[in-house]
Amino acid sequence: MSPTRSVLAVAFTGVLGASALAVLTLSGGAASAAVQTFTPVADTHVASDAAGTNFGTAGTLGVDNSPIKRTFLKFTVSGVTETVSSVKLRVHTDDSSGAVSNNGGTFKAMTDTAWSETGVTYNNQPAINGTTLGSLGSVSRNTWYEIDVTSLVAGNGTYSIGVTSSSSDGADYDSRESGALAPQLVVTTGTTPPPSGDPVLVGAGDISNSGSGDSATAALLDNISGTVFTAGDNVYDSGTTSEFNTYYNPTWGRHKARTRPSPGNHDYNTAGATGYYGYFGAAAGDPSKGYYSYNIGSNWHVVALNSNCGSISGGCAAGGAQEQWLRADLAANPRPCTIAYWHHPRWTSGANHAPNTAVSPLVQALYDNNADVIVTGHNHQYERFAPMNPSGAADPARGVREFVAGMGGASHYSFGTIQPNSQARNSDTYGVLKLTLHAGSYDWQFVPEAGKTYADSGTTNCH
Repeated sequence: MSPTRSVLAVAFTGVLGASALAVLTLSGGAASAAVQTFTPVADTHVASDAAGTNFGTAGTLGVDNSPIKRTFLKFTVSGVTETVSSVKLRVHTDDSSGAVSNNGGTFKAMTDTAWSETGVTYNNQPAINGTTLGSLGSVSRNTWYEIDVTSLVAGNGTYSIGVTSSSSDGADYDSRESGALAPQLVVTTGTTPPPSGDPVLVGAGDISNSGSGDSATAALLDNISGTVFTAGDNVYDSGTTSEFNTYYNPTWGRHKARTRPSPGNHDYNTAGATGYYGYFGAAAGDPSKGYYSYNIGSNWHVVALNSNCGSISGGCAAGGAQEQWLRADLAANPRPCTIAYWHHPRWTSGANHAPNTAVSPLVQALYDNNADVIVTGHNHQYERFAPMNPSGAADPARGVREFVAGMGGASHYSFGTIQPNSQARNSDTYGVLKLTLHAGSYDWQFVPEAGKTYADSGTTNCH
């Protein structure tokens, strides 16, 4: 890719035509939701080193800083009869050998919507003059990226977006001439009905990086309703805001509104885990603590803890702020079933990370208050243990069952010495752990990525 300063501009027009890819209607009682996906009816780019040239039929759309490149797209959208609840712009990076970039651009609203695909040149390009909608950091070749443009698209009408970049290592995106890889505008309207039946808690740890594992597991979440948890190391390698926007947001980020996260050590590679807390906001709890609790259904209490013991006041020690908060929280909880999740596993057979004894006081507090399930990550694999007491001895009557669910997308780790009471293991399949929470019991299910067959499932009563 030649160095180029870039701006990507996108316009969405209120005429439903051949650009519509699909309409999906979800209904249940009085509530309904419709999802419509549109491809461009026009796109082009301009370049400062070819200031009078029109590139309306080019197969790629460039954004860069030197020489300056800017790209414009136009979508037709109509048929919106209900309130818009979500709008996502999806763009796909070109698969050429140079299509790797350290900056995918900053996406901005525009007021000019009258430009033409066959008329735009660098000399007469529309202005980039609106508010910032989002940005992409590093991007890789042959990958979909997603930007939330809900604040701009209110319904039927014409909308323009410009994407600027201050980097001389910009990005190339596929144009509408690329067919299935053309940019998309995904518009969701109406209200999605609440899921029926018993509540579901679903998720994993060790999730997003430049690979494709997180895309595979995010696709699983697309078809599983309920609350999404994360068991730490949400993004690699350093938990920066750019990494969250580049890796996590286009995949698991589309489930952000229903996600209750917990932090991992890679999230704290950025001081204070500011990328993590900034991305998840209030859903991640107090940034000085990182632990919190909530309820699901009528019978389940859920505790998200912070196992980065050296990064918070009191750490994980007995008598420390987190352990004392946990005991008070559990004592005040009248619900008969309890689940907790965090990043570092108390028990694991993984070869890369040993069992973590620092979290033992948290396990003891959970056991003392008859908790049922612990979910962790850190080792990039799946492992299920039998219910155990804090010493690691089998305890079918009162023991807490631990799952290591580090198969969210980061490259797999191998197993070492198999620990006592380890009942199921897998180290070559990405997936999510689905917990269906009944009134007095829970079902667990390892849901594998598409194309894989590993399975593990069962049911256990609450204490």
